[in-house]
Amino acid sequence: MLEIMKSSQHRGCNIEYREDYVLKKQKKEIKPIDLKKVKTYSIKKRKNLVNIGQFGKPTEFKNFDKFIDSLPKVLAADGLRNVIDNIVKAHNKNRQVVLALGAHVIKCGLSPIVIDLMKRGIVTAVAMNGSGAIHDYEISLIGETSEDVSHSLKDGTFGMAKETAEAIQVAASVPGRGLGRALGDKIIKDKNKYKQHSILAEGARLNIPVTVHVAIGTDIIHMHPCVSGSDMGESSHIDFKILCSVVSELEGGIWLNVGSAVIMPEVFLKAITVARNIGRKVQNFTTVNMDMIQHYRPQTNVVKRPTTHGYSITGHHEIMLPLLRMGVLSGLKRKK
Repeated sequence: MLEIMKSSQHRGCNIEYREDYVLKKQKKEIKPIDLKKVKTYSIKKRKNLVNIGQFGKPTEFKNFDKFIDSLPKVLAADGLRNVIDNIVKAHNKNRQVVLALGAHVIKCGLSPIVIDLMKRGIVTAVAMNGSGAIHDYEISLIGETSEDVSHSLKDGTFGMAKETAEAIQVAASVPGRGLGRALGDKIIKDKNKYKQHSILAEGARLNIPVTVHVAIGTDIIHMHPCVSGSDMGESSHIDFKILCSVVSELEGGIWLNVGSAVIMPEVFLKAITVARNIGRKVQNFTTVNMDMIQHYRPQTNVVKRPTTHGYSITGHHEIMLPLLRMGVLSGLKRKK
């Protein structure tokens, strides 16, 4: 074998290495693992950390606007008041009000709050990541979700409940359908016991876009032998194009990123680009990032880059989203 000597600079030193040695080290080809060997089990046997008994309940209070008015007219309180006012204005002008959700919003028991805003016609579209769809489906099926990862990771059973993966794969394989709508339709068709708590099912029932944006390898279902990467990719890509249509009508509207640190801010940036690239006017709109910690991507891709009307609201979802809802309802009553 021809031996090739190469050198490189490393911290000011010349280091020589033999390429034949490197090639021998890399000789073994790494092949994709066979997921058919993966062992799954029924979700009915799984212990969960969250159930619908813990979920929030949409309610109303008289004169809640007095509470909003009582907040200081400075900093975050003033920002919250401005966000509420902008949502009210957008709704009254029939503009888009889009909720982009991280899965933690569902795990925090806020599905009833989101669904109530959908029913009232305040939220006009919902976008979520793949894990959001997983938690939403499991809630619709058994009224529980969120397994104990620390426990199940030890023996390799983490994420191996078969019903979730099988259902989402069936939805992903529906020709020409986006993953969100197909899964919502399936929840309704299968008459899942707790479908009234499903954002996906409510979107399908109301004909409101609920899109699912999958990043392959990030979700538990991607470990399952029944799941097709091509089906997931195609159905989620359809959802991306649906979301691009929604965003192309965002002029005068609101985009709220709630609890997504990476996936949804990145998706939003691409959707904005598509809308502007094809000539849609998407310049004057409000963006909001709501999270317990302010991360780089939401701050950059949601609050700062796309618009001059961006707000950051820091706080726990289970407190801030119901508070925002009550503020919006009070604002709508005031405008009548």
